[in-house]
Amino acid sequence: MSNTSMRAVGALSLATLTLGACSKDTLNITNPNTPSVAGASTDPQALQLLATGLLRQNRNSRGGFITETGRFGREAYVYTPQEGRNTSAYLIGISGQNRLDPAGFAVGSWAGPYGNLRDVFNFKNTVTASNLTAEEKRAALGFAKTIEGIELLTVIATRDTIGAVVQINQDATQLAPFVSRDSTYRYILNTLDEAAADLAAGGAAFPFALNSGFTGFNTPSTFRQFNRAMAARAAAYYATAGGGATAWTRARTALDASFINVNATTAAQYNVGVYHPYAASPDAPNPLAAATNTDLYAHMSIDTDAPLKADGSKDNRFLAKIGSRPTRNAPQSLGVASSLGFQVYPAITTPIPIIRNEELMLLRAEILLATGDKAGALAMINNIRVNSGGLAPTTLTTASPDADIVTEILVQKRYSLLLEGHRWIDMRRYGRLAQLPRDLTTGVNAHFVARVQPLPQAECLQRVGQTAPLAGPGC
Repeated sequence: MSNTSMRAVGALSLATLTLGACSKDTLNITNPNTPSVAGASTDPQALQLLATGLLRQNRNSRGGFITETGRFGREAYVYTPQEGRNTSAYLIGISGQNRLDPAGFAVGSWAGPYGNLRDVFNFKNTVTASNLTAEEKRAALGFAKTIEGIELLTVIATRDTIGAVVQINQDATQLAPFVSRDSTYRYILNTLDEAAADLAAGGAAFPFALNSGFTGFNTPSTFRQFNRAMAARAAAYYATAGGGATAWTRARTALDASFINVNATTAAQYNVGVYHPYAASPDAPNPLAAATNTDLYAHMSIDTDAPLKADGSKDNRFLAKIGSRPTRNAPQSLGVASSLGFQVYPAITTPIPIIRNEELMLLRAEILLATGDKAGALAMINNIRVNSGGLAPTTLTTASPDADIVTEILVQKRYSLLLEGHRWIDMRRYGRLAQLPRDLTTGVNAHFVARVQPLPQAECLQRVGQTAPLAGPGC
């Protein structure tokens, strides 16, 4: 990775900590912003700070990831009056192969994940050099490798055919090579599997505390269920990106070892999962909160496409997650007006899910369909339709074409997982980006749907003159 994208040893993890109980004086390290591995490994408080930093940095990237992928997937628009590119850059772009500006817009989900991957690298080295017991080391390494897999999944889910960098060098200024999409997914899945093995051997407790978003998943054994859930998502992504039957089988195995509850019928049961918590200052508020983010609007198609209940009223998920807002329009005559806002995250303290049971049930529908169990897939679909949406069971049957059942799964994922960062990725995985709405189809401002996020210009500049695999693809 380049020196612009990768932080020096542990800097980000420690510098971003703002927990009231922590201060730089709790670390017995010469410089807490650039600690040495040797210093951190002998400080009893360092590992807690480093673990907290990994979770905080992953959280810091979450809101941007959701809004960017939401705009690509025609879920959301951001009507910031002083910055029209918040809309135009995602709809029109600039001339050229990628049509997206690599100099500042539509290039998120890169520096944040790679900064955290640098911190994962240092965390693992710190654990290895520490005085922890063998079990504690396995638990800590399982935690870190899980975060590593999650961050890389964000990168490849947004860059897709561009590929990714998976190698972290000791020298943060040394460029690391790009690898293919296929290689990236295989690396992610192997890393998550290694993490699961470490967690299984990690004893009864972590040598550090996790935040409240991991309630119920804060021991090595329960955290392993979270790990398996993320592995199921990654394997399903890989299956639709060329991994085929082997990847679907891998997804099924991981899902079976996760926290999935296939018999869930209530909102509380659907919402069981792992979350990023938010709070008022001095902690971070939810950046997507309806109470404060008055520029975040929902695409009107969410209303027009909403499934109807038997009495003709809208899907329960639409009614709960979408509300009216004063009509706004994008600048430059882009033809994107909306009078709908999101109620998914009503307050600054509302947590954002990393993964929850409702997603796992819909992943199960995907997996069962792909592995020949249409009846099982339809049962999962109907569970969600009836109990989450308030809808009648689907009219699809085991005689229905697979493509029609995929369509139904995508509809349920659209409304069950609204503004959770899935729509654009799911539509691309199934080759359906062309089905996303384009409000203007003619003229100089005609809209397009992006397939990938470009590499940031700063990353490309670091790789000028390099040849593959060190050259930046698409730069």
